[in-house]
Amino acid sequence: MPSSPLARELGELTERRRILDRPAPPLPVTTRILTVSNQKGGVGKTTTTVNLAASLARLGARVLVIDLDPQGNASTALGIEHHGDIPSIYDVLVAGADISEVMQRSGEAGTLFCAPSNLHLAGAEMEMYGAENREYILKGALDRLLASSQQRFDYIFIDCPPSLGLLTVNAFAAAREVLIPIQCEYYALEGLSQLLNTITMINAHLNPDLRVSSILLTMFDSRTRLAHEVADDVRAHFPQQVLNTVIPRAVRISEAPSFGQTVVSYDTSSVGSISYIEAAFELATRGAAAAAGGNQ
Repeated sequence: MPSSPLARELGELTERRRILDRPAPPLPVTTRILTVSNQKGGVGKTTTTVNLAASLARLGARVLVIDLDPQGNASTALGIEHHGDIPSIYDVLVAGADISEVMQRSGEAGTLFCAPSNLHLAGAEMEMYGAENREYILKGALDRLLASSQQRFDYIFIDCPPSLGLLTVNAFAAAREVLIPIQCEYYALEGLSQLLNTITMINAHLNPDLRVSSILLTMFDSRTRLAHEVADDVRAHFPQQVLNTVIPRAVRISEAPSFGQTVVSYDTSSVGSISYIEAAFELATRGAAAAAGGNQ
């Protein structure tokens, strides 16, 4: 008697949960700095940032999240205090503080820190405009952090606001990789060409080393033909960059931030958590393979 779709789904999830017992993927030889960006809002950008960071920390990496979005949603999801009196990334960008002075350790499993945002960041761009080398303020702060032998990080994720302003330009100037979450819905590629044009300009004028290393398909509903068509379309346009893992629409993913947690700690064995852990494995493994290829 053939099994029902639900039974097959549960069987597949049980099989996928074995990833929780797999040996951790290799750590990068040098710090990977990734800007998570998409100028189209509502694509799961912050959700992707915090859950990939939490997954990699759970797998043994030292991880830092820099919350560059004035809304502070990444800080909230990582359980980090970020009201107006708390030192934040604003103090780094405007007052010259060191990142080590403002970052806080998250309660997530593993070694995961966050340099939080707060509402002061909304006015930071105006205050930064008169600064010398204003596009490189964040890069300079990260260079100082990584120069300290006591502050070794394997991954640094920068969560950007969904707009192209000086905060996002600072993120692009500081990073080496761009990770783009794309929602598996109509108009998924809307704005992507603009983002790619922006990266081309950043390459030409500010950061020649920046590249789109990864694209992650999010909010995937396997029951709809549209989701499959969008996924196929994105893979056809970007065959090298798209991760095999897709992130489904899942209630647990949406619930977790309200508890000050990522889905990885909120419900580790849920389909949303397993999907992000799979994506983290893939991100780490691809990075190791690229590094090995570059050293040959």
